[in-house]
Amino acid sequence: MTWFGRVGALLLLGIFASVSFVGSSQANTATEAELWQAVRDGRAVILMRHALAPGTGDPAGFDVNECVTQRNLSDFGRDEARAIGDRLRANGLGQAVVRSSAWCRCWETAELLGVGQVENLQPLDSVYSRPERREPQTAALRSWLVDWQGDQPLIMVSHRTNVRALTGINISTGEMVFMTIGADGDVTVLGTLQ
Repeated sequence: MTWFGRVGALLLLGIFASVSFVGSSQANTATEAELWQAVRDGRAVILMRHALAPGTGDPAGFDVNECVTQRNLSDFGRDEARAIGDRLRANGLGQAVVRSSAWCRCWETAELLGVGQVENLQPLDSVYSRPERREPQTAALRSWLVDWQGDQPLIMVSHRTNVRALTGINISTGEMVFMTIGADGDVTVLGTLQ
């Protein structure tokens, strides 16, 4: 085997090991089919992180109302968001209630999903550089979810810090958390899909 062949084999092994690790870390969660069914049935909702927007945080002096001042989706991120939309439709979620952070990388992700009209939900707005907002916004999101009623699936697009504050999970770009919320605001994570 050539050097390139050995390196390629090691890379593939690493990818499969990562997949196996993710699978084994989700051992106590629902199967993928069960996750999609729970959302279709209205028993669960999806909270996801925006698609790939290279970098961290936002530039100094950014304006949430001006996309050119923010960290935005890359071309890969746009393709990623479209692919997630295709995956949603392939799993029976062609029409949904879509809520998003006002940040452009989230809003664009939500629009590119192509499964429903996007509306801002303020508790999904970034708390990355605003630690004083983390607890109040997380509490507001819990409250909103407890009160939420709809006749279509709910998909929310936010930021890693916000997702972690609500679920305790540190997710990758474009990753979806399937969860339920009890009447007391307790979140139960059924599983995640990348």
